[in-house]
Parts: sequence; structure tokens; C-alpha cells
Amino acid sequence: MTLRQAEDEVRTLVFEDAALAQAVFGVGDSHLAMIEGKCHIDIVARGNEVTLRGGAEGVDQSVAVLQHLYKRAKRGHEIRGADVEGAVRINRLNDRQLSLPTIERAESVAQIATRKRQVEARSPMQNAYIRAMETNEMVFGIGPAGTGKTFLAVAYAAQCLERGLVDRIILSRPAVEAGERLGFLPGDMKEKVDPYLRPLYDALYEMMPADKVDRGFSQGVIEVAPLAFMRGRTLNHAVAILDEAQNTTAMQMKMFLTRLGEGSRMIVTGDPTQIDLPPGVPSGLWEATRILKNVDGIAQIRFRAEDVVRHELVARIVAAYDADTANEGP
Repeated sequence: MTLRQAEDEVRTLVFEDAALAQAVFGVGDSHLAMIEGKCHIDIVARGNEVTLRGGAEGVDQSVAVLQHLYKRAKRGHEIRGADVEGAVRINRLNDRQLSLPTIERAESVAQIATRKRQVEARSPMQNAYIRAMETNEMVFGIGPAGTGKTFLAVAYAAQCLERGLVDRIILSRPAVEAGERLGFLPGDMKEKVDPYLRPLYDALYEMMPADKVDRGFSQGVIEVAPLAFMRGRTLNHAVAILDEAQNTTAMQMKMFLTRLGEGSRMIVTGDPTQIDLPPGVPSGLWEATRILKNVDGIAQIRFRAEDVVRHELVARIVAAYDADTANEGP
């Protein structure tokens, strides 16, 4: 026996339901392989039993992840590769000192649930983002692509609508690309801006039945409102989402934020690294986050490259770009 083997911790887990255990393990134990790679341990499965061997921290993390996934399976939820990755990610000790509990306490993982689907936070920052939306009237979700900031905003809005907490959902974005050219596109207003709001639509259809989403659009319960058309309105009893907010001017941002009405919530999302404004025009997102950073009732959640929950390669791409920008300077 090598020195490394002598120092390894070995733990065995036995799950009551063999069918649920197989759902947790994945086809061909693919989920266990993911956990092995991310926690740097060895896992051997036999029937409804798994043996974990490796460093104490990796074994502890893996046990917590497997127990959490088994609880999800018992509640009737499908276990997918993304769920496994998210469970590992949110259980890890993070270097940002968020003081978030691990998933060994199921209540610590923030969730958004509709009749069609339930989603859980897949990173500590997503956890903080969902909690912020639950407790603040205005939330800024800022960071790179793939962090889930837009999807979770729409999912939260769908949840609020289904629970009767609001009467409608309003989707908006600055018309940097569409602005002056909207009139040249065929169709009504929704059809004109459809290409630009597709990520929001995709999230809606994922969280709500398609017929309910279509009915919501036709009845005005779900509204598409280009930012240029928001002036003069007061948004009562609604969840208003402003996407691609990095492309707002300072005046546009102030105008949108001051539309907040009684019983409403606002969620503003944007990626400061993808600004399409003309040269010399400062982003309203940067100004708003600076001016409002200490205002009660407003939360600012800042995602980073390590919070990307898409393909792992996306996180590496974002990190590479961030490093290049840091090396080159402003």
C-alpha cells in the first residue's frame, strides 16, 4: 500500500431505492465520473452502493453532493449532468467568503419553482442572486455570458406570476441594434423585437407551458416593451426585466429605474464587457451601479468567470478575455 493510499479516506454510501440511486449515478455511471473529476477522488458503484476513496475534503464534498442529488430524485426531479455540476459547484468552499452554507442543508440552496419546472442555484453567486430577488425590490445582475443572470431573472418573474404576487411580466431591452431600424422590420412590435429578446422567451417557455406563455402575450399579461417606449409609464404589480442593460445611456437607465410602481420588482441584467454604445457614450449600467450601490432595497450581484454555468469551455474563454483585458489595461 502506498503512502497516498494510507492517507486516503474511504466512505461507503448505501441508498434505499436502487432505481433512484441509478438515476443519481447516471447512464454508465456518468454522473459519478463527473463528481470524481471535480472532487479528485475515486468512486466505485455496485448496485445501490457507492464507495468513495480520496482526500477527506473531496470525499466530504462528494458525499454531500450524492445525498443532495438523491433527495432531488426522491422528490421526482430528473437528475441531469448540469444538476450534478451545479451541486458540486455550490457545495465547494468559495474564495469570496460569501458565508453560504453547503448543500448538506437542503434549505440553503435557493430554488425557483413553477408548475412546469424547478431550478436550483448552481453556484454560490446564483444562490445569492436568487436570495436577492426574493428580498429586494430592485436587483442588478452583472457579469459575463453564461452565468444564468437572465434565465434566473425570467424564471423568478414566472414564479411570481404563477403565485399571484404580480399581475404581469414586462420584458425590455435597449434598442441599440433595433432602435432606428425597428420600423423597417416586418410585423407588429413583438415580431420586430423578437430576435433581440429570444433568450428571455426561451427562459419563459422553459418555465411555463407554451400555451400559457402564448396566452400571456395575447392578453398583455406578458408584455414586450422596447426601452424607448417606456417613458411616461408607471409599472405597478409587475416584474420588469431590463436585459442587455450595458447598452443603455445614463438617461435611459434613470428613466427605466424610475418606472417602478406599487407592488413591483425590477431586475436589471447586463455584461459590462459587451457594450455596443457609440464611442464616447458611457454606459448607464456602470453609472447606475455606482450611484445606487448604498441605496436600501437595491442589491447588486456581480458574477465572474468562475460563475459561468454553461459549458466549462465558456468559463475558460471568459477568463482568458478578462486576463487579456487586465494585461492590456484600459
